[in-house]
Amino acid sequence: METPPADEAAPQDTGETSGTGDAGDTAAASGVAAEDWAQAAADPQYRAAVVDLLGALAYGELAAFERLAEDAKLAPGVEDKAELAAMAAAEFHHFERLRDRLAEIDEDPARAMEPFAAALNEFHRQTAPSDWLEGLVKAYVGDSIASDFYREVAVRLDSDTRGLVLSVLDDTGHATFAVGKVRSAIEADPRLGGRLALWARRLMGEALSQAQRVVAERDALSMMLVGGVADGFDLAEVGRMFSRITEAHTKRMAALGLSA
Repeated sequence: METPPADEAAPQDTGETSGTGDAGDTAAASGVAAEDWAQAAADPQYRAAVVDLLGALAYGELAAFERLAEDAKLAPGVEDKAELAAMAAAEFHHFERLRDRLAEIDEDPARAMEPFAAALNEFHRQTAPSDWLEGLVKAYVGDSIASDFYREVAVRLDSDTRGLVLSVLDDTGHATFAVGKVRSAIEADPRLGGRLALWARRLMGEALSQAQRVVAERDALSMMLVGGVADGFDLAEVGRMFSRITEAHTKRMAALGLSA
């Protein structure tokens, strides 16, 4: 089966994002983003925001590990099961790095993750896939939306935290694998396209809803997004950020052969 050409795939699939454009470059040149952790952490509000961010990321990686391991049960063959198992292992390694970083900065990893467990668990409960293809679309679309958001935030973090966040957002190979399998299935049975497109739209809505819930409940994260911690990030920029995330989602849907 023919895989989509590189220019059809969303830039996030390669670890890049439209969120690191002009706004990100400006933020990265000054303020908190020009400091290392030791300098930036002197601000208790910034420190609290980073602990929240790392806690949310760590629980997300742990949940991704569990989900991929569970999705492997839906795989139609041994080769596909092995592919998902390898991706699950990569997600768990990302979790370990975030957990270890929290411990390194004298924070309790479990305590940092706990505030985000309910929202992420509810998201996964609301979006449990009914079959193999829905599981692939969820991993590709849902995880990528979260990654887009974290990359947008990362350009406004201190250099040490930014490097860690970007490294754990590296694609584990699921993007190429999911795109290939889904496009092949749709080519074999075009009727699947409509169902999977509706599923992906539902995932987008649920992901954004849960993200907004988490941010609204965590004051430090909210302040980081609207400019109270990282300078240069105002409400207008928040709107532009979500526009970039939506645009990337549309490109990702096209890569899958689905309409947004």
